[in-house]
Amino acid sequence: MSRLNVEISMDKQLKIQTTGRDDSKEDTYHHPYEPTPYTVLERLAESEYITRDNILVDYGCGKGRVDFYLSARVGCETIGIDFDERMIKKALDNNRSFVGKSKPEFLCISAENYEVKNADCFYFFNPFSLEILQSVLGRILESYYEAPRNMQLFFYYPADEYVAYLMTREELLFVDEIDCGDLFAGENMRERILIFEVL
Repeated sequence: MSRLNVEISMDKQLKIQTTGRDDSKEDTYHHPYEPTPYTVLERLAESEYITRDNILVDYGCGKGRVDFYLSARVGCETIGIDFDERMIKKALDNNRSFVGKSKPEFLCISAENYEVKNADCFYFFNPFSLEILQSVLGRILESYYEAPRNMQLFFYYPADEYVAYLMTREELLFVDEIDCGDLFAGENMRERILIFEVL
């Protein structure tokens, strides 16, 4: 089955519509909407790094694919964050038709303004610039210092500048890499999920 057919088939199973790229809100600080491939999300779910006991924040959630899939497959609580009102509207429309037991939460807010509460997992698919990532990480660390707990950050298809920055942060420990290169044609070193923990 082609990758597009897999995407459409899984959307149908979950009764959502998340396919397609959207770069209408792209600028210096915000990258286009492009959903994480379901094959990658399946590999993440199979890794067992995320369980039903976790609360995951999906930064730059777009139409909510990560949130719906992990909610249905793993059973964790998910919160989707996006600054684009149109994307959040589509995510909320999807939420109404979604067949999962627990419904994700979606918030229209800039990532750097989102106040992290009790979440302990954080997912990024290059949603924004390094400058915004630095602010977001600051918010995550604030939450950790207020209520220390195990925290994991997941970076799919990480940009080189993300990797260089993350590897130099003393508060973060690189834990693992989930290789996804075999899921796609060609050899692309970025087809992976990097996992970090807050120390």
